[in-house]
Amino acid sequence: MNFANIPTVPAGDVPADAVLLDVREPDEWAAGRAEGALHVPIREVVDRLPEITERAGDGPLYVLCRVGGRSAQVTGFLVQQGIDATNVAGGLQAWHEAGKPLVSDAGEPFVL
Repeated sequence: MNFANIPTVPAGDVPADAVLLDVREPDEWAAGRAEGALHVPIREVVDRLPEITERAGDGPLYVLCRVGGRSAQVTGFLVQQGIDATNVAGGLQAWHEAGKPLVSDAGEPFVL
C-alpha cells in the first residue's frame, strides 16, 4: 500500500468534535484513548465495517493508532470502501503531544 496517497492530518488539526476510530489493541485502549472514539481493533475492522460506516456517517472519520502505521492501513482500506476517512499522523502519541484530552479505564495517566 502506498501511504503517500492516504489522506492524513496532524493530530493538532483534528477538530474537537471529530468522529474518531481507534484501531489499537484492547490493552492499549484501556491505558488511554481519545474520549468518544469508537474502538475497533485492526483485526476486527473488516467484520465490523457496517458499524464503522454508520459511525462515520458523511465523514470525515479520523483514524488513530499508537503512532500512525496501523491507522494508515485502516484509512487506506476505508477509503477504498468509499468512506471519508483520514489518518491521524503520529497517532495517539502525537494526539497526546498536541495536548488533546485523553481518558483511561483506570483513570490513570496516559503512558505510551
